[in-house]
Amino acid sequence: MLLFFSFKKRSLYFLLLVLFCIVVLAGEYFLLSSDKNSTKTVADEDEKETIQWVDFDVPMEAMDKALDLDIGSQDKAIKLNWIELLACLAAQNGNNFNRYKDRQLDDLAQKLESGQTMTELTKDMKYYSYYYQAYSAILRNFVGSYEIEVPNEDGMGKHWEEKYGLKVFSPIAKGYYYSHYDDFGNSRSYGFSRVHLGNDLIGQVGTPIIAAEGGVIEALGWNQYGGWRIGIRSFDDKRYYYYAHLRKNFPYRKDLAVGSIVKAGDVIGYLGRTGYSIKENVNNIPQAHLHFGMQLIFDESQKESINEIWINVYEIVRLLDRRRSEVVKDPETKEYSRVYDIQDVESLSDLLN
Repeated sequence: MLLFFSFKKRSLYFLLLVLFCIVVLAGEYFLLSSDKNSTKTVADEDEKETIQWVDFDVPMEAMDKALDLDIGSQDKAIKLNWIELLACLAAQNGNNFNRYKDRQLDDLAQKLESGQTMTELTKDMKYYSYYYQAYSAILRNFVGSYEIEVPNEDGMGKHWEEKYGLKVFSPIAKGYYYSHYDDFGNSRSYGFSRVHLGNDLIGQVGTPIIAAEGGVIEALGWNQYGGWRIGIRSFDDKRYYYYAHLRKNFPYRKDLAVGSIVKAGDVIGYLGRTGYSIKENVNNIPQAHLHFGMQLIFDESQKESINEIWINVYEIVRLLDRRRSEVVKDPETKEYSRVYDIQDVESLSDLLN
């Protein structure tokens, strides 16, 4: 009987000890959970403030129309903003442009010109601010005031003119043929299975490659996937342009280096078919072409990570085809350079700030 009582007593002590441990652990878990939840809340708030993904589905026709409306309004009392127009249209149609018609933008422009504001028109559009922020990251420095050299009427020399409009360029120089199709998202198998994050512009080896937008060179050299390639960061830091598969032996303009500043319309390199090799300066790409891509960077943590945002630039390339940089070859150096220079104070101010 005494043995049984002692056993029950020890069991009771053991049970109380277990309960005590459970209470202590539960308290610690609650505190840890509270800290974790607090951190998660902050992280969630940060995540909501930083765009994590963009599907850019705006057709060239819509960009072209919005651009014309923007340019045509500059001498009027009410000036239209092409990014606002496109963002409003995307919010209206749920980012589905399959049934796009020019009259949709004409109707929107008419409402604005009649006195309604964009704030009034979009007050009930839940995702307008998202599209405006996303499209601004893509298109912000595409349109504005600039100065460019133009030929004199007598054909002798050139002079500067102030203009307003599209101030970015096709990545292929004027007078050079290329073809392309919408290949964004297609599968690639070299190295590992992945998707294509750019637009391939098929052309002849040696075709001068143009800086679509001005910026600072952040990457220049060999990459086993892209071969000889150049990476240029826009002056406002929002866009990273990637030009890959450049020419064997003579891929770049010789004076370029990491840190160099280039203008929109500058010659930066030459089309080729290098890449798909660990060994440098190897032609392993069957079809000569330029891989042209654009990465959006809303936060520096997105620059080189699994959170990279690459957009489909196919329609943008179609738009830029209306603006090609004319180039000339130096017979001694074999280098190409632009014929008409450009001055873009608005974009350079981003670099200074």
